[in-house]
Amino acid sequence: MNILFVCMGNVGRSPLAKALLQKKYKENEIDAEVDSAGFEAFNINEEPDPRIKDLGKKHGVEVTGKARIFVKGDFAKFDRIYVMDTKTYRDVKELAWNEEQLKKIDYLMNLVESGKNKVVPDIIDSWSVDPETVYDMLDKATDKIIENATGK
Repeated sequence: MNILFVCMGNVGRSPLAKALLQKKYKENEIDAEVDSAGFEAFNINEEPDPRIKDLGKKHGVEVTGKARIFVKGDFAKFDRIYVMDTKTYRDVKELAWNEEQLKKIDYLMNLVESGKNKVVPDIIDSWSVDPETVYDMLDKATDKIIENATGK
């Protein structure tokens, strides 16, 4: 299943989620595309925040890539589009052309706590949030994606 993670700037939460799932797909020999995107144009082509890279490295996950903007064509390329927060959910939903595309969009944390629409805190804008808490949230959610893909 091709997965896209979306947050505001595409330099924090979504690239970390992407790196986590890519690692887990590789470990489970799942051949699928994983990517991340955002909605803030000022981050285009920037690498993930160094603090995010360090957080990933601490857990054995290499966070790479360059920020890009979510585009309407992503609906055709990805089976599921997981968002990190309410604003991003609204932004992605606004670009959907039809009901089929709307069904692809969900809050990432609904994989862990169904129907709660729980947000993943933005650790780039607010480092008052414990980065380890955010890492754990993303780790649990990506584990659910693997469970759904493998049946394990």
